[in-house]
Amino acid sequence: MPIAEYRLVALDCPDPPALAAFYAGVLGGDIKQFNDNWYVLHAPGGHQIAFQRAHGYRPPDWPRADENSQQMHLDFTIQDIEAAEAQVLALGATPLDLDDENGRRGWRVYADPVGHPFCLCWD
Repeated sequence: MPIAEYRLVALDCPDPPALAAFYAGVLGGDIKQFNDNWYVLHAPGGHQIAFQRAHGYRPPDWPRADENSQQMHLDFTIQDIEAAEAQVLALGATPLDLDDENGRRGWRVYADPVGHPFCLCWD
């Protein structure tokens, strides 16, 4: 029997409504504001991502393993890498590692508008 049930992942950021809007553009869903410092994206399938204002926020430095390292990343499954890439870039993502070894690796790495790494992964 599990100890707990997964609820959500929370991302620190300087502007919660803006980052929530970015991920809503990627995943769809509805954004709920709880206060000026806390927004939650309710994505299709019941998944939730929270966005928490962090004063003095510093983005991760992917892929370093020392101070201010990646900290965490999100993976998203997609069907068409070229179409998905164009859409996340239009939303404000930054490419970090696009060398997918001609499709053999199965993912590409991007940063959201405040620097959190995420991967687009295909089946």
